[in-house]
Amino acid sequence: AIFICFSDVLGFAPGGILKQTPEEIQQQIVRETFHLVLKRDDNICNFLEGGSLIGGSDYKLIYRHYATLYFVFCVDSSESELGILDLIQVFVETLDKCFENVCELDLIFHMDKVHYILQEVVMGGMVLETNMNEIVAQIEAQNKLEKSEGGLSAAPARAVSAVKNINLPEMPRNINIGDLNIKVPNLSQFV
Repeated sequence: AIFICFSDVLGFAPGGILKQTPEEIQQQIVRETFHLVLKRDDNICNFLEGGSLIGGSDYKLIYRHYATLYFVFCVDSSESELGILDLIQVFVETLDKCFENVCELDLIFHMDKVHYILQEVVMGGMVLETNMNEIVAQIEAQNKLEKSEGGLSAAPARAVSAVKNINLPEMPRNINIGDLNIKVPNLSQFV
């Protein structure tokens, strides 16, 4: 899995969402970035010039590879590569603390929380906070607020916990998560 964060300087929103860019071009940028990063050997440095869709030599892709996750930041050429690598480290360690061993499922099912964490670290192209304890304290305050509001906000967390802790010898026919009961159709014809 790859998580891409583009700088606001490029006309991109925090958290990797491209502003007012057609979806087809967004997908091309993600594909190009993925191929640029994936084809690099593990022994090569973690920064490279941006691709043709990103702006070429005016921008840099700075990335870190953790297990199955790649975290890629796209910044203008004046940024410090080592500073951005430190920033990625703080971001990933914060994600790890907030999600207790972060994985692809956390990034997929809690994208809003991931964006919130990123916005605690970087906003408007400026680094706001690098103290992990302060970032986690703000995240915990946000979580308390969400819990006090109740409702469906806790459902994704329960679903991810259930999937992470599952160890099935065979396909279940019924899935029960709290008050939610799901009947699983017979999928053997598709396997």
